Amino acid sequence: MMRQYELVERVKRYNPSTDEALLNRAYVYAMMAHGNQKRASGDLFFGHPLEVAAILTDLKLDDATIAAAVLHDTVEDTQATLEEINKAFGPQIGALVDGLTKIKRLDLVSKQAAQGENFRKLLLAIADDVRVLLVKLADRLHNMRTLQFMPPEKRKRIAEETLDIYAPLAGRMGIQEMREELEELAFQNLDAEAYEAISRHLREVTAKSEKLVEEIERDLTAKLKAQGIQAMVTGRQKRPYSIWRKMERKSVSFEQLSDIFGFRVIVGTVDECYRALGVVHTSWPMVPGRYKDYISTPKQNDYKSIHTTVIGPGSQRVELQIRTIAMDEVAEYGIAAHALYKEGVNDNSRLATESRAYQWLRRTIDLLAEGDTPEEFLEHTKLELFHDQVFCFTPKGRLIALPRGATPIDFAYAVHTDVGNTAVGCKINGRMAPLLTELQNGDEVEIVRAAGQTPPAAWESLVVTGKARASIRRATRAAVRQQYTGLGRQILERAFERAHRTFSDEKLKGALPRLARISIEDVLAAVGRGEMFSGDVVRAVYPDYKEERRGVGGDGAVQSEKKSSTPAKEFGEQGANAIPIRGLNADMPVRFAPEGGAVPGDRIVGILTPGEGVTIYPIQSPSLAAFDNEPDRWIDVRWDVEPDDPQRFPARIKLQSINEPGSLAQITQVIADHDGNIDNVAMKRRTQDFTDVTIDLAVWDLKHLNAIIAELRTKPVVSRVDRVNG
Repeated sequence: MMRQYELVERVKRYNPSTDEALLNRAYVYAMMAHGNQKRASGDLFFGHPLEVAAILTDLKLDDATIAAAVLHDTVEDTQATLEEINKAFGPQIGALVDGLTKIKRLDLVSKQAAQGENFRKLLLAIADDVRVLLVKLADRLHNMRTLQFMPPEKRKRIAEETLDIYAPLAGRMGIQEMREELEELAFQNLDAEAYEAISRHLREVTAKSEKLVEEIERDLTAKLKAQGIQAMVTGRQKRPYSIWRKMERKSVSFEQLSDIFGFRVIVGTVDECYRALGVVHTSWPMVPGRYKDYISTPKQNDYKSIHTTVIGPGSQRVELQIRTIAMDEVAEYGIAAHALYKEGVNDNSRLATESRAYQWLRRTIDLLAEGDTPEEFLEHTKLELFHDQVFCFTPKGRLIALPRGATPIDFAYAVHTDVGNTAVGCKINGRMAPLLTELQNGDEVEIVRAAGQTPPAAWESLVVTGKARASIRRATRAAVRQQYTGLGRQILERAFERAHRTFSDEKLKGALPRLARISIEDVLAAVGRGEMFSGDVVRAVYPDYKEERRGVGGDGAVQSEKKSSTPAKEFGEQGANAIPIRGLNADMPVRFAPEGGAVPGDRIVGILTPGEGVTIYPIQSPSLAAFDNEPDRWIDVRWDVEPDDPQRFPARIKLQSINEPGSLAQITQVIADHDGNIDNVAMKRRTQDFTDVTIDLAVWDLKHLNAIIAELRTKPVVSRVDRVNG
């Protein structure tokens, strides 16, 4: 275990003016707090935060971050409190420890909804201070190095979480060395057999190619020196996980891979980078399509380098990365390579201007405000994390970075949401092209737009960026809602006209509390979807309005008039010459739709089944589509309930309930309080957090049913409730 003076010495190597007293106090406080706690390996627990701090000293981080690393488990795993940390070490270190404590409580490999919500919390915890993420990554790296002591099931869960979340985050922050080690350790634990097989092949190739690597290093160094370029040339073997991923992506065997080795050329200036590239390309043939200039167009994580592949000595493919010393430091340490925290200045506004990686993080946080579900947010963010990039240009020369595989639709939404929503075509490099064309590096893309255009819902499954998917989904929802709103307005205008009452938005706005809706658009959409009866809206606006009704007898008979060829849409208005059909004991038995029933207040239609009688459906029932081609079976029916002799009618509702003790009791209590009768309840676990509940009710009429639904919607344990129209 690292001693107290050793920790201080590690920091003093890169920061001679370090606050030794702060580091010593953090060391002693954490050691006393953890006491004799042990890890799964049997080692003292206190050794873990020290190793985390040691990893961060390799990144040359500031004193506050190192102290927070030493203290990061105290609040969660000991009797220490956040108040004590704030008092002893100040609010800056206290905030770092608090953020790390919140992250530690998250389970990022879980049911999808919980995983998405926890990932939101993770990004929010690191949004205010990216050092929280750096400490968490170092914490995860040391845990992965000692993962062999955990039970197999927990090992698998932690490795999956590392490969899914933490390794890509390290890559996005530009810390490539840490990302590669996290991927290696996760791969080793998730597929030990594949890891060992590739490692064995690599050892064999290395033994055979050792002299070739030395020859290329020596030859390239000499060629550069002859042109007056002082360079450090080093060869490195690719890691097993990188090779395995390439084999999976290209569906090739290990033997078919020709670029097992990569070489790094470190020079002094940007000018020497391009001069070195010239030396390489004039010395060996270049492999077409393998040249990338990330100096002129850096990656979003600040990575800068020139990549090229040539056919080197022995007809061996050689990958080369050419960069300056400063670029190499950013490539290895990413966001931690910026001087901000080393100067002891906690100013994220400066970091945002220095670090494109942090700008990406802030843009990702902005997605939280878009109203997506946790699952959607997780999906979008993972898309952003895992894809490599292509660089395209607008006609005015603006650079747009997109994930590999992106289309002009993704490009349009990257420019602006309105551009994407109104896109109808595109030009790539001056030529018309399909909107689903895969973009390549350097493409110039011009989007053709049309006013009033709405993106097709199918686009959502065709784009690759999170922003495009979220925008298309929102635009589709808005378009559907707008259609229902328009339909609802037409229905209400006719209903008010029949009632000889004036209809206006102002009058409807005053009735919103009685209708249990927030906005006029909510009322119109509910009427358009058939969730609210137009007569209820008229009565809500004009409480003195009395709707005229014809009556049936006390036996609840339903009156009807046969229509030989009337389509479904005409069955809203009731005929004046209805023929009475009296109950199950009459010549024509009557029953209700088995999947949802019907209640007074519904516009209804009867379907005649020879030998079985008439089945009553609400006019909005999707089941009626099955009878569209059989007009002779349609019977125009209407309610004529006697007010003095009421009876209950069947209806079905479906809820999404939050899983917590007493939730079903709250739901049934609402129904009981409103004088509803429950005939049947069916429950099905939807996710870890939600349950689908289907309830068959007996209610007096549509107003009664809507009152129950409206009250259920106010309950915190109910996330959604809808009527089922069978």
